[in-house]
Amino acid sequence: MHQDKRDKYQEIRYWVQDESRFGLHTIERKKITIKGVQPVGLYQYKYDYLWLYGLVEPITGENFFEEWSHLNSDCFLVYLESFSKKYPNELHIIQLDNGRFHDKQDLVIPENIIFIFQPPYTPEVNPIERLWRYLKDKLQWYVFENLDRLRITLSQTLNKLDNSIVSSITCYPFIVDALCVANI
Repeated sequence: MHQDKRDKYQEIRYWVQDESRFGLHTIERKKITIKGVQPVGLYQYKYDYLWLYGLVEPITGENFFEEWSHLNSDCFLVYLESFSKKYPNELHIIQLDNGRFHDKQDLVIPENIIFIFQPPYTPEVNPIERLWRYLKDKLQWYVFENLDRLRITLSQTLNKLDNSIVSSITCYPFIVDALCVANI
């Protein structure tokens, strides 16, 4: 089906994609306390948020993140075009979930991208989900004054991620096995 695309590009790369919401609502996690004592921490209920769109290549840990205000097909398409322009010379196979805007009929996918949809309701097979959890663990119990402070902290956290850390979080053995069998 995609043989013509495969022949056109010298390198084929496998990526996983997803989006995650980050906001001013405090991310709660467990805290160590004495038995029977409730943990104490600053907390806020503000519901201002942003969306982080992400693509990760599990084998190398290379990644591509962008912040967006909305989660919809228009933003997703611009994000894909930006990704395609950054890596124009390779064919990109992207695993993604069945989000309603991922499979819109009028979505024009860039020439060098092929989608592979994971089964419905199976976030556990998408390795980027573990990366979102890692990032949210880094932001646990933070109280941000506004979205600008969140952006700065999130940007600093992302900048500290080197490819080896991302790969160690996202590279499932079954992915390596499948890519070796497919000769990718």
